[in-house]
This record gives sequence, structure tokens and C-alpha cells, in this order.
Amino acid sequence: MARKVLVLGEVRDGSLRNVSFEAVAAGKTASEGGEVVGVLIGDSVSALANEMIHYGADRVVTVEDEKLKQYTPDGYSQALMAVIDSERPEGLIFGHTALGKDLAPKIAAKLESGLISDVTSLEEAGGNLVFTRPIYSGKAFEKKIVTDGLLFATIRPNNIAPLEKDESRTGDVASVAAEIKDLRTIIKEVVRKASEGVDLSEAKVIIAGGRGVKSEEGFEPLKELASLLNGAVGASRGACDADYCDYSLQIGQTGKVVTPDLYIACGISGAIQHLAGMSNSKVIVAINKDPEANIFKVADYGIVGDLFEVVPLLTEEFKKLKVNA
Repeated sequence: MARKVLVLGEVRDGSLRNVSFEAVAAGKTASEGGEVVGVLIGDSVSALANEMIHYGADRVVTVEDEKLKQYTPDGYSQALMAVIDSERPEGLIFGHTALGKDLAPKIAAKLESGLISDVTSLEEAGGNLVFTRPIYSGKAFEKKIVTDGLLFATIRPNNIAPLEKDESRTGDVASVAAEIKDLRTIIKEVVRKASEGVDLSEAKVIIAGGRGVKSEEGFEPLKELASLLNGAVGASRGACDADYCDYSLQIGQTGKVVTPDLYIACGISGAIQHLAGMSNSKVIVAINKDPEANIFKVADYGIVGDLFEVVPLLTEEFKKLKVNA
């Protein structure tokens, strides 16, 4: 059944996050030949509209207001509801990000709609759209279909490939007026503790350290390797609790859930809570001195050895590959 699907684009530091393009691809599948409409909310976002169109959106609707410069749940809710009232979509797709996880349930409640969260794949089967999502900390997967009402889902970053960018694609860009009022939250300042460089939740390569890193300085070899591979640095809960790094790097059941192409676990034992955040990575490499460490049970490749010897060796080999490439 062809349907109109609204896809929320996420803007960070003046650029669209990659999950926005993945959401457009999911929207294309969900629309089943219908229309995919990108939605951009912010202070000055219309300049980014064509990029969503280049990645597959048929057209884009913007809501611009100075009060929307930073995300607030009530401000974005008002803006998005104005777009929904104007467009009357049959489907909504958000990224399963900090913003999406906060905003989607609020919108679903306002619309009295169901919500399928943390979707890792979407496909047509037997005449139905089938959404797949992990359950039980990633130990199992469930498949869901929407039989009635609004199709509403959030997608996990790095799981649904974006469509190929085509700069020849064109589409209409329109604005919707929304009265942003009675805000209960006002953002005066944003203090970021996250590491510089690649966003951890969208990184294709992650080098993660655990208690085996032993100190804050112990993360330096990991940072060097991550920088070389254009990746991000992550950490286990144990490393964060030991003050080796900031909690913004934590991966696991109570931290970030990541699905990179390559995950290198350094000095991480493999507690079930950590595995819940990274076990769906495409390729997992474990480096640990303990051959009985639980992390080896989920690893595709295991290296039994001292990470302070192994990581520098890997770094040197990758440097050679780059020079010879």
C-alpha cells in the first residue's frame, strides 16, 4: 500500500547526521512506492534540505524558529505536530538516537499511536512490512508488522544503508509555520563532554578499552589507532567507573548501543552488559591477556596478548597499508 512517510532529519553542528539518510532509505521502503517527505526543524535549516533530497527524499518541509536552535522536547513536539497536521502522513521514521528516543514516544502519545523502536531492518514479506528489532539485550530478535493505524518507527544507526547520493535529484522545499510557545525548557548553554572527531553512535570503526587499559593514559594508543582508521574510541562501564575516561564513551546496556563495521575490544572481559551494546557489530576483534575472557565467545577474531604490545603493532601495520595504498 503506497503511503506518505515523514522522515525526521537530525542536525548537529550545522550538518545532517548520517542517520538522517538511513532514515530516508527506511522511509523509501516503508512508503511502498508512495511519497517520502523529509522534515527539518531548527533555527536555520533550509540550506540542508537539498541534501535530504539528494539522498532520496521526494521533498522537504522545514520549521524554522529561533526557539528551535537547540533541541527541547516541547519545542520540537510543537514544530513536528504542526507538520503532521499539515501533511497527514501514514508513516513516521526517526533515528533511534538520543533525540529520537526522547521525542518519538511523546509524538506517539500525542497521536495515540503505536511505536516500533530500535529497528535494525525493514523489509516487505508476504504483503506486509516486517520490522526487525533486538530484544533481551540483543540475545534475540522479534519481527513486528503494523496491521492498523500509523506506521511509526525509530531505526538504529548503522544498520540500514542509505541510498546512493544523487545530486541531480530535485524536489520542493517548503516551510510550515508553527507557533512555538510556553516552552518549559530553555537551553542557555551546551557543554559537551564527548570526544572530538567521529560520532560514536555512527562510527564505522570503534576501538574500545576496558579495565585492562589501566589508566587514562592507557587510552592514548587506542586514540591513535582510532584516528588512523577514522574511527571513534569507546569504553566499557568498568573503564568509566575507574575514571579512565568520560561516561560519554560508555558502550553497553546502560550506555550507547553501537553497530560498527569493525569493533576492536582492548582489555575488555566481556560482561553481558557490555556485550548488549556491541554484540551486533559486523566484525569483532578481541585483544585480551586472558584466553578464557568472555569477550572471545562473541569475537570473530581473537588475539591473546598484552594490548599495550598488540595495539601499537596494529597501528604500525595500518600505517604501512596507508603508505602503500
